[in-house]
Amino acid sequence: MKEFTLKEIASATGGRIIRGDENARIKGFSIDSREALQGKMFFAIIGPNNDGHDYLGQAGQKGCSAAAISDESKVPPDGDMALILVENTTKALQDLAAYYLSLLPLIKKIGVTGSVGKTSTRDLMYYVASTKYKTGRNKKNYNNSHGLPLSILEFDEDTQVAVLEMGMDSPGEIRLLAGIVHPDIAIITKIAEVNIEMMKNLENIFNAKMEITTYFDESSTLIVNASCAMLSPERTAGPYGLVTVGTEGNRDYMVKDICDMGDKGIKFTLIRDHKEYQMSLPVPGAHNAVNAALAVAAGELIGISPQEAAEGLKRTELTGKRLKISEKNGFKVIDDTYNACEDSVISALDTLAATEGKRKVAILGDIIGLAERAEPDHKNVGAYAAKKGVDLLIAVGDDARYYAQGASGLMEEENIRYFPKKEDFIRIKDSLLREGDVILVKASRGMEMEKIVNEIIR
Repeated sequence: MKEFTLKEIASATGGRIIRGDENARIKGFSIDSREALQGKMFFAIIGPNNDGHDYLGQAGQKGCSAAAISDESKVPPDGDMALILVENTTKALQDLAAYYLSLLPLIKKIGVTGSVGKTSTRDLMYYVASTKYKTGRNKKNYNNSHGLPLSILEFDEDTQVAVLEMGMDSPGEIRLLAGIVHPDIAIITKIAEVNIEMMKNLENIFNAKMEITTYFDESSTLIVNASCAMLSPERTAGPYGLVTVGTEGNRDYMVKDICDMGDKGIKFTLIRDHKEYQMSLPVPGAHNAVNAALAVAAGELIGISPQEAAEGLKRTELTGKRLKISEKNGFKVIDDTYNACEDSVISALDTLAATEGKRKVAILGDIIGLAERAEPDHKNVGAYAAKKGVDLLIAVGDDARYYAQGASGLMEEENIRYFPKKEDFIRIKDSLLREGDVILVKASRGMEMEKIVNEIIR
């Protein structure tokens, strides 16, 4: 991690030092006053619910060395933190991250976005790139307008490859993030009905994800999952290189013979230039075969052969609660509670079906943000669960009743249970679950279904 002087930070952010020595050195940055802040700079971000200026005193008590502020009137009268006054603290954080990347002119920057699979693909890409290069990636799930620049500022100065996931809360955000990174290579995993309530339709989602190419030139390359109809070559071509990955058609990288071994991972064959490569992942989910192939394709662009990439893929560990498997109390639990859309729940059900266990139990919570698609999408998932041989379907949440309706008539009614609230299920879980069950827990992040996971395996 680079040390910055106050003078350097002020110059990069267009700010003015109003307190402190311009030669004072800062190592580390934060927007959370609850963190350990010794020697760091605190950015007083103004958000919809909180104003970081209100926490300057707390930051000072935590040993913070400096703060970036935009409202001088809110600075506590006591304290000796150095201060830089900027016009907008969020933009200042982003400008500082962009400046730092500019100091690493030889770094290869790989951007990753998509409706689903972007964090998994980022992680797969990280392990591929790490076979040959010092590689940095987003911290945890830091993929937004604050998290991405904070992640960049934690990179070591000898970082050779940056793998940066770009998320989206609104149209234009990926363009903003691409403006910080200026990726040389971009990967788009899939277009699906995530944020459909806000974005209205798939075309708008597609256009938002394509913002990752905003700063491309003829030397840049876009890599797409062309198995997704919204990411066909005809739709994604531009004045840059285009590489296609898929499971059918004439793609640059073809994925064949996927073997889903449930909690033991997956194997598949990758075909490139008429040569076959055997690939394996220690992480579950047949859908990760295409995600891995996207990473292999990007790897080749930075000088990593498919054989070398295969070695990196074998070491992959996914971030957070994404198909995380735990065994405790006689249960095998597949924790996929980070987020959900129709496609990702179906993929998780495929993993459940491929995982060995006495009974297959699916505990599914609401997919949030579907608007008028809520009823049909939940019903489709419920029907799919029944057809995949789920032994017990537990639906939790307001819209989850449609899971139960979708499964009705396709499996025994006594094996379909609906609970409006997760607390209702938790109260009687011991009467429903049996030793030897393999249990999938999946829902949108806002459902906080990890509480169910914790109750099962505590």
